[in-house]
Amino acid sequence: MEKNKTTSNTITEADFQKTANRVSVITIIGNLALSVIKFLAGIIANSSAMISDAVHSASDVFSTVVVIIGIRLAAKEPDKEHPYGHERMECVAAIILAVVLLITGLGIGMDAFNNIISGNYGELQIPGILALITAAVSIVSKEGMYWYTRHYAKKIDSGALMADAWHHRSDAFSSVGALIGIAGARLGFPVMDSVASLVIFVFIAKASFEIFKDAMDKMVDHSCDEETEKQIYDCVINNENVLGIDLLQTRIFGNKIYVDVEIQADASYTLQEAHHIAEAVHDDIEKNFPKVKHIMVHVNPAKKTIR
Repeated sequence: MEKNKTTSNTITEADFQKTANRVSVITIIGNLALSVIKFLAGIIANSSAMISDAVHSASDVFSTVVVIIGIRLAAKEPDKEHPYGHERMECVAAIILAVVLLITGLGIGMDAFNNIISGNYGELQIPGILALITAAVSIVSKEGMYWYTRHYAKKIDSGALMADAWHHRSDAFSSVGALIGIAGARLGFPVMDSVASLVIFVFIAKASFEIFKDAMDKMVDHSCDEETEKQIYDCVINNENVLGIDLLQTRIFGNKIYVDVEIQADASYTLQEAHHIAEAVHDDIEKNFPKVKHIMVHVNPAKKTIR
């Protein structure tokens, strides 16, 4: 027996779209404002770290646009060419986001590295107090964006939105690095501003790798974690008419889970009775695991035994 899940215990596509769009618009406005403020502060206060941080914030705007496009494509209804839906488009959006994030970080890192190895520290300008204040404001703002986006990403179970949340967190970390670097430069160590930019690159690279890995796992039909599979196994075997489980396979499709299970039932049961058992197993999985979208239950004959 094979069914696609259509129950009401998951968020509707309309609510999904509405929430994702609202969060994305708010973060776009916030990032635009932050990138302009940080860029101006970096120029006025002579801080390369702050200018690098401004570029990072500007990349967030582009990444959020990518997220919006990915979420809208992923929410499309299944059609003849895509009978299983379009959930993987979210993964594509997350992969694009990871690549953009890494390219942004490389540009920042290379510029900082060149400043450090040049050895001309005396020629480096000392950042002004405005850069220090802007870095502090950026940390608070980006951390707030992270928690805001993360909350709604978990609420609607959106991988792309969660990737965007981590992009905000990486920007908060980069602002921490900028703050330390600017403070160090103002204390008489001009190279610290460039060192801060290099640290920012490390955080950006780490975030891009994690986003890319998570998206790729979902793209290549990676199985669920062992704990989730054990919970599904226990759910199936708890049915008194299931005498054993011959096969249990799971795969992650976008942000959803697909389950294939072969169960043993008494060989003397009629086809109708076997069908009812399969249907009960399907409904139990559907009820207990909201992320499961598709379930296939196959019944194999077995002799009646005491489990």
